[in-house]
Formats: sequence, C-alpha cells, structure tokens
Amino acid sequence: MWNNATETDIAEVASAIGDPSRTKVLRALADGGVLPASALAAEAGVSLSTISAHLTRLREAKLLTVEHDGRHRYYRLASSDVARALEELARIARPLPVRSLRDGVRAQALLRARLCYDHLAGRLGVALLAALVDRGVLANTAGAYRITPTGLDELGAFGIDVAEFSRRRPAIRYCVDWGENRHHLAGALGAAIANRLFELAWLRRGRARRVVQLTEAGRTGLHTTFGVPLDWDDPSGAANHPARLEN
Repeated sequence: MWNNATETDIAEVASAIGDPSRTKVLRALADGGVLPASALAAEAGVSLSTISAHLTRLREAKLLTVEHDGRHRYYRLASSDVARALEELARIARPLPVRSLRDGVRAQALLRARLCYDHLAGRLGVALLAALVDRGVLANTAGAYRITPTGLDELGAFGIDVAEFSRRRPAIRYCVDWGENRHHLAGALGAAIANRLFELAWLRRGRARRVVQLTEAGRTGLHTTFGVPLDWDDPSGAANHPARLEN
C-alpha cells in the first residue's frame, strides 16, 4: 500500500469504491480469490470495455493488483486491508433492497457463513472466535486477543503450527462483522484455521461467491475440537455469543 504520510487522500479511495459497478467488483474479490476481467464484467453487469476502465481506476487507487499468466490477466484485492475496509463500510451502509428470492437466499447465506478475504465471517466466524476464547485457546483483554500456552498446544493438535506464521503478517487480527456487529477472527491465525477446515473437508465453498458451508463433519468437529455450539447458525442463539458492540 502507500507509504506512511501525515495526511491520506480518503476522498480518492472513497470515490473509487463509490461507483456501484466498482463496488460489485470489490465484493466479488472479497474472498481473496482471483478473477479475469470477463468474470468481473459479468459480476458487475457491464461490458468488457466498461469493466476495463473500472479496473484501471481501482488499480490506480491501489485497491486491486493484477497477475499475469501468459496473455491472461487476473485481478485480486491489493491486500487484506481492502477487505477489512469493505467490511467496515458495510457496517454503516444501508442494506440493498432484496428484489428476488435468489437475492434473499444469497443474502441469508452471506450472513450465515462467508469468507472475508481469507478467513471466516458471518455467524460462523463470530461463533468460532467466541468459542476459541471460551475454550482458552485465545485470551481477550480489552479487545486485544492473544494465543495462550494451552492454545498453542490445541492449535498444534489441530494441525496449525503458529511458529510457521510469517512475521510480515500479524498472527491475530479481527474484523467487526457487518452482519453480527461482533468480532470475527482475521490475521494469520484466522486464515490458517479456514485453510485447515477446507483441508479436512469440514468446510466447502457454496454456489454463490464468498459463501461457504460447514459440513456435518465440520459441525461435529468444530464442536468437539473448539466447543463451537452445534446451533451456531440459529439467529436467535444470541446467548452463545458475546454482547453486540455499540454502534
């Protein structure tokens, strides 16, 4: 991203994000994946010539990067910070109108379980972080999370070696989930847990972009391993989670 400075041009970034078509592009890439321009044009509902101008604008604002594979170009979010910014903006934005049954189903699926860049979000992500704290894998002191000695052992038994995390990325970060208004786990640990869940086939990608689904083996496994409640996906199960954050 940009070098540190005393002032930053928030207006430029806000303007780049502010176009509805460009917002759709960023949301399509919010799971940390890569897509060609043709797929992003379809997501945004615009022509290839139009998407080219939008992608240029997003790259100039340092929101996207491009990867070359021969003659093909693939786009991805510039960093996890872009995904975090989208998550924060979603918290203060008004909901989009639901215009079809398909839109409603997809919206509920995103609220239930989704990827926020490379880590879990939605009710599943919130329930996982709460369970890790309750289990003693993580300690929470005034919103600052850290891995406990017991947590190192439990994570190791689960197949995650914290010592292998890159020093360039914090082991633990969190996002304020826009749907639940509670924390979900990000950082290197959040990514490692999500990757491990996919490896174990406890988690699978849904039909809609960014949506993920916990398998029955995953539901049982997360409950046994980390104490995630079996009814984590019950919207009325607020007693299983920390109190909502104040807006």
